[in-house]
Amino acid sequence: MTKFSRAASLAVAMAVCGLAFPAAGHAAWTGKASYYNLKGKTASGGRVGHMTAAHRSLPFGAKLRVTNLANKRSVVVIVNDRGPFIGGRIIDVSKGAAQALGMINAGVARVHVMRVASAR
Repeated sequence: MTKFSRAASLAVAMAVCGLAFPAAGHAAWTGKASYYNLKGKTASGGRVGHMTAAHRSLPFGAKLRVTNLANKRSVVVIVNDRGPFIGGRIIDVSKGAAQALGMINAGVARVHVMRVASAR
């Protein structure tokens, strides 16, 4: 079976089961977030801002909507650092973003992260 026919078969099977592929260019993750209050320069050479974040692989400048699943609060952050470096976490947000998300007291929150714009 060729790669094309395998992909076509998978697409048909997903359609029959009511599953859909995400729209091109839309990436999203769900997992744990933590926050940090770094003093000094980030991996991008900048500084931690009011609404910034660290992500392991997304390009610097990527905009992400982070939603706290416990209280539905949401913010848009800009990736300007690398991390988190603790297993099981998908993003670190700045202290300002954590305050807006209502996660300061807990320190960690279950979040949904969606990319809203490309790096420029």
